[in-house]
Amino acid sequence: MTEASPENPMYQTGDSVGIIVAHPPGHRRVPNYIKGKTGVIERYCGAFANPEERAYGMQGLPKRHLYRVRFNQTDIWEDYDGPKADTLDIEIFEHWLKGDKS
Repeated sequence: MTEASPENPMYQTGDSVGIIVAHPPGHRRVPNYIKGKTGVIERYCGAFANPEERAYGMQGLPKRHLYRVRFNQTDIWEDYDGPKADTLDIEIFEHWLKGDKS
């Protein structure tokens, strides 16, 4: 298992990841409609201060890894009737992801 650190993100482009289903109180940056869904890492965006903590005046450290995760629209919306190739990209911090490496 890879140990995540500011220099070592846990996931790479192309990795399949699930979004954790959690409902902690407070300011969260993961939309409810995407929790429990599975997507693919489209790209690694870098390490940043955690905005969920910064919203409460904390420093948000240590920095957290941020990824752009791609989801098929048909996997998100039960009644989606658009083209099967339609996707939605959402930037999600590593602590909301689960996969083979977590």
